[in-house]
Amino acid sequence: MLFIITGPSGSGKSSIVKMVLKDLPGTEFSVSHTTRPRRGTEVNGKDYFFIDRATFQKMIRLNGLAEWAEVHGHLYGTSRKEINKKNRSGELLLDIDVQGAAQIKNSYKEAVFVFIMPPSLQVLRERLQKRGENDADEIARRLKTAREEIKEFEHFDFIIVNDNLGSAVRELSAIITSRRCGLEQQREKALSILRTFAEEE
Repeated sequence: MLFIITGPSGSGKSSIVKMVLKDLPGTEFSVSHTTRPRRGTEVNGKDYFFIDRATFQKMIRLNGLAEWAEVHGHLYGTSRKEINKKNRSGELLLDIDVQGAAQIKNSYKEAVFVFIMPPSLQVLRERLQKRGENDADEIARRLKTAREEIKEFEHFDFIIVNDNLGSAVRELSAIITSRRCGLEQQREKALSILRTFAEEE
């Protein structure tokens, strides 16, 4: 099953996803492609596939991306190959921006969409400032974008307000676990159990 995790820059979606992947067996991470520079300890092929703009644009032309968007001057996208390769084996988590989530919704209607919301604009501003990665102008651009993105929450299946990281991680884990118990996910197992009852008649 496909889980789309999104929210404004600074909402904490990446931190939440990383902790869920660590704590909840059976979950996998879909590695996105990006043209932005690698940060700190990020690893190519693990955090992102870091590629140049020409390579990214070629993937667009060949319809190799399930979603893509230009965010804060850099291109981000998820390859169809990455989704199809991993989505057969369990829960696949995509950590993507709000624009990308809208595109995924058109192609993968069975996916579960989760919106990570900061508790307030002020908290979001403080988080972006504490990162120390962006200057004042870039933070202002991200906050402007967040003002628009936050309005999209009504188009998602679940909302998590990230005012406490531990609580947010537990809530996302609960959403994933509950979907594992859904009728379609458990149908074959239930039918197998049902056959054992028929054998006793």
